[in-house]
Amino acid sequence: MQQAQKRRRPAKEKAMSRIDLIKKGLIKDNPTFVLVLGMCPTLGTTTSALNGMGMGLATLVVLTLSNIVISAVARFIPDKVRIPSYIVIISAFVTIIQLLMQAYMPSLYETLGLFIPLIVVNCIVLGRAEAFANKNTVLDSACDGLGIGLGFTLSLTLIGLVRELLGSGSLFGWSFTGGDGILIFVLAPGAFLVLGLLMALFNKLTQGRI
Repeated sequence: MQQAQKRRRPAKEKAMSRIDLIKKGLIKDNPTFVLVLGMCPTLGTTTSALNGMGMGLATLVVLTLSNIVISAVARFIPDKVRIPSYIVIISAFVTIIQLLMQAYMPSLYETLGLFIPLIVVNCIVLGRAEAFANKNTVLDSACDGLGIGLGFTLSLTLIGLVRELLGSGSLFGWSFTGGDGILIFVLAPGAFLVLGLLMALFNKLTQGRI
């Protein structure tokens, strides 16, 4: 009985550590509010909550899948061509996501435009490949990608939600104010303003937890 418990314990510890990896991406290593990475899509696509969520989910899928593949093949890639190889893997998944969005979500694809192919050079995706995926197991890398991706998605959705609410008087395209909002919040200055305020609020709420 004791031996069986000993055999179960490492699996439980690994499971807990993988849960911690996901939570870490959401809070401690939140790419938007803590690490301040991926600012180009963050500021450029969050004019509405739907756009922010779409961009975040696209990045999440690419990040998770590329982490899995890079973790699996990293030991076979020569060090001299490591970064170009990672970019090729990432670009393959970005192309798949781009074609799927173009086929099944054309309106969202047209709205996000150039920001979808730019996921290839997103510092969050390439950074996790270099800093984590090539040094850890496939499952751990998947959890890391999922956590960071969820953190990025939730951050972009929240920024887009605030900007859409204040700038257009609507939420996810549903208007409920019956009038115009504050124009500055759907323009570039509003993106910086909302990002700064939410970043300060996020760090205040998580102070002592990270």
